Amino acid sequence: MEAVSKHLRHDQVGTILSSGTYPSPGLSQAPLMSQWWEDLAFLHWPYDPAIVQGLLPEGLVLDTHDDAAWVGLIPFTMKDIRFRRGPAVPILGTFPEVNVRTYVVGPNGDRAVWFFSLDVPRLIPSLVAKTVFDLPYHWGAGKARKSGDMHHWSVRRRSPGRVSSEIAVEFGEPLARSQLTSLERFLTDRWSLVTCTRGRLRHAQIHHPQWQLRRGQVVHLADQLVEAAGLPTPEGQPTVLTSDGVPVWATRSSSFS
Repeated sequence: MEAVSKHLRHDQVGTILSSGTYPSPGLSQAPLMSQWWEDLAFLHWPYDPAIVQGLLPEGLVLDTHDDAAWVGLIPFTMKDIRFRRGPAVPILGTFPEVNVRTYVVGPNGDRAVWFFSLDVPRLIPSLVAKTVFDLPYHWGAGKARKSGDMHHWSVRRRSPGRVSSEIAVEFGEPLARSQLTSLERFLTDRWSLVTCTRGRLRHAQIHHPQWQLRRGQVVHLADQLVEAAGLPTPEGQPTVLTSDGVPVWATRSSSFS
């Protein structure tokens, strides 16, 4: 984490406008905002593609691996939110997020993320994200804590449904990129997100340094967010990856041309 922070600051916009040297293709326009994603866990389960495709808007194609759709439950800490080249916005603060996602191919052919839900305990950031990106944020209560390599996250949605998620993951040994499987690269090499506004698909570009991924082990999991998204209860143990985090830049969302 420190190695990243020394070389990539939020105000180094020029660094990220050209093609990336890691898997990111870079950004084709100046970013609208930046932030830190810190202490992440990636929990994923395989699903029947027909079930997941049925929850996607028209015109969006499910991206599969080994003939399976993949649904992720991703807890992490959000911090240091900035707009353009400005300073971090203190009122937005530091807070946990837990999102439920799957992976899609947009109309432009880009492999992207589709969010079923994003739960946070801060009202203002959730309203900003809904307004700027039209993402399905939900406001409620939440907290994150860690002790050594043990990380805990919890969120409880105010409405609709008052569903909750409690996750504890022990972070494991670091992984070189050459050690990642094709599935693990499929799940983490994503450089855009897709949303749907009044029936029209939109997308935003995402850029960050290459993940410094680690193994991980689920110690506790009591989740209602996946089912609240309309999905069946996950079966079996999830695929688990973790990361200390990366700085992230995102462009304004726009319609597909």
